[in-house]
Amino acid sequence: MKKNITIFLAPSKPVGTLVYQSEGSREACQFTYLQSWLADPERFAIDPELPLREGYQFPQKGHNVFFGCLADTGPDGWGRKLIQRDRVKRGLATPDSLDYLLDIHDASRMGAIRFSEDGGKSFLAEPADGKRAAPPLIEISQLLRAASAVEQDSESAQDLRLLLDRGSPLGGMRPKCTIQEEDGALAIGKFPSSTDEHDVVRSEILVLDLARAAGIDASQGRVVLADGKPVAVIRRFDRRGEERLAYQSARTFLGANNSEDEHSYLEFADELRANGASPRADIEELWRRIVFTILASNFDDHLNNHGFLHAGHGQWRLAPAFDVNPAPDKKRVLKTWVTPDSGPEATIAAAFSGLRHFGIKETRAREMLGDVVKALSGWRARARQIGMKPREIEAIALAFEHVESEEAKKLTVWPRR
Repeated sequence: MKKNITIFLAPSKPVGTLVYQSEGSREACQFTYLQSWLADPERFAIDPELPLREGYQFPQKGHNVFFGCLADTGPDGWGRKLIQRDRVKRGLATPDSLDYLLDIHDASRMGAIRFSEDGGKSFLAEPADGKRAAPPLIEISQLLRAASAVEQDSESAQDLRLLLDRGSPLGGMRPKCTIQEEDGALAIGKFPSSTDEHDVVRSEILVLDLARAAGIDASQGRVVLADGKPVAVIRRFDRRGEERLAYQSARTFLGANNSEDEHSYLEFADELRANGASPRADIEELWRRIVFTILASNFDDHLNNHGFLHAGHGQWRLAPAFDVNPAPDKKRVLKTWVTPDSGPEATIAAAFSGLRHFGIKETRAREMLGDVVKALSGWRARARQIGMKPREIEAIALAFEHVESEEAKKLTVWPRR
């Protein structure tokens, strides 16, 4: 099978052609920019692996069929499960990599990339005429019940179509859907899971709140109740009104789409110096996020949980922090290292060891650390405010109260000379 897909940037600017081929279990793709995009004054490379030049280009060999910028728009564990089960229910063939990529609802697709098979007359997959692009918040209970049925392996075909047609899922492993806020803004609804050992939903909102209190640009979220259960409603940061913002995961930004190597935050800083719209501010923000990650025990900091937004002229800015969760029971190691020399060590000492490479003076680092320590000192009070019960608070206490939090407090006071 061979398919030609035109790649657009929202709202409707053609960028290039994706050619997908499959034969049995073998899959491959190639991409070429359109001459109109190469001549466009606003042109930029949509992926580090796709420099602006004529001719077909191929992704690095690895487990991902597509370039990182395209893979960023597709589903992960949860979304792939929905798509696979939906096709089984409808008696369709097992989905291939292109099916997974194109089955995501166009209106809720991450970032600004759109796909068309007819030159832009329509986009895959658009809502039918007269249908909402995403379900309204008022339907959150219905969506929660459908997601719970999927987790319990008892879903109906109607449950799957509701989650796919109306609440098209994005990346990530946990049950979630796209929803539309009361003011029309797009948001993600994150549901509790039957495997949760603590209140993961409120914990994520708690950490987002604490991150903002610490001076970090973090996604806006709140807790709503559906059938008496908490659901995290988190606003999409890749939308500005009706405008879609071009997005890359850190994996794509670093050109690591098919890399199995370990990576470090220092690589983010290097790329920001080369391609950042405000490198100094973003590198400071990055270091602030590192110490927050360590002190809030957010140890799911892999490359897909960091992102960058296009700021124009081929330059990028750090996206707001997202997918941050305290992990009281996980081993205290970082998925993304501070520097190549620090290894996975999740310590304040490791964060300070990289200051020279980040171009941050120790006095400034201590000020930022002080902001983080102060914000996290109020974690229990904020947890109560968002509805966490005493036993739920104690269940996550070790995420905030540990030896590194004590070490951080010592460093927030500059020694007398």
